[in-house]
Amino acid sequence: MASQDGGRTVALSRQLSLAHDELRRLIDDLKHDLKDDLKSGAGHRRTGGGRTLAAHCLAFCGALEAHHRGEDEGLFAQLVRERPDLAGTVAKLVEDHGMISSILTRVAELARQAATTGDRGADEAVRRELDGLAAIMESHFRYEERVIGAALDRTVPDGDWPERVFRPVRT
Repeated sequence: MASQDGGRTVALSRQLSLAHDELRRLIDDLKHDLKDDLKSGAGHRRTGGGRTLAAHCLAFCGALEAHHRGEDEGLFAQLVRERPDLAGTVAKLVEDHGMISSILTRVAELARQAATTGDRGADEAVRRELDGLAAIMESHFRYEERVIGAALDRTVPDGDWPERVFRPVRT
């Protein structure tokens, strides 16, 4: 079992939280840039980083998808091997990932539409989708950090854990 005072799995729990913090920062940056563009009337032209809104959205969507794929194929698979009693919880989290993926597809479509048409209504639709996505992400991340973090911190033996799960793609 992992020790109460440290160990590799405790470090993995912390890495999970840090990966989520980075994804939170990325969506906040995207929402902030979109808000600024809507205020200035720039719309789909450029975000704070000089990228188009569509490119910024696609980069964020790719980062979140890569993180979830890493969890599904790496962390969660290993966790269920170590703790079969968590299979139901992991299945729920994987289901959440599928729902979030559908929202990401919608965000990407709307961002492309906004870039193509220059329609402020399309920009507003992107903003609304991002607000909803951020709320869902936050709920999902908090649950995952609480449940999976507790398992990693307290009850999972240190083992051969895949580190790639915790490296979100930089946008």
